[in-house]
Amino acid sequence: MNGKTGPASYGRLSIGLHWLMLLLIAAVYATIELKGNFAKGSEPRELLKHWHFMLGLTVFALVWLRLLARWLRPAPNAVAGAAWEQALAKAMHLALYGLMIGLPLLGWLTLSAADKPIPFFGLELPALVAPNPDRAGQLKELHEVLAQAGYWLIGLHAAAALFHQYVRRDGTLQRMLPHRRQA
Repeated sequence: MNGKTGPASYGRLSIGLHWLMLLLIAAVYATIELKGNFAKGSEPRELLKHWHFMLGLTVFALVWLRLLARWLRPAPNAVAGAAWEQALAKAMHLALYGLMIGLPLLGWLTLSAADKPIPFFGLELPALVAPNPDRAGQLKELHEVLAQAGYWLIGLHAAAALFHQYVRRDGTLQRMLPHRRQA
């Protein structure tokens, strides 16, 4: 543990955004996985793709608010643990933030390079790059590979939280749970 003193738990905004982002990311993954159940060009498939794009871009927008909240109220100090555990936890959080920024950005770039509209709740966002079918294919492939890595990172993050809660019993998970006010 480092010598700095910090808050005992995360702030309400950080906690709320954490759980909202979990729901959004689960919805992003669900929409793209479910689209495979429908024929190409069908209305349900296109609707799921549309929602995948919009929810992914919502994650992209909210991650910046989440980073601002973390800057305004830094994360609580790490619980006691070996230096390698703390380094691994920091690396995991950086990787998760990288995915929350990188995957939506790659999706936006892919749609731009494919010369497709970028829908965002009734708006159409501008293309970030000029149309280029070859680049679109490369970006899509990278997006998919990183999304697969995301499954593992999210799973490891959840497993670590459960490990801290039920094996170590060190209160790590409690710091990210909403707290009820005592009467």
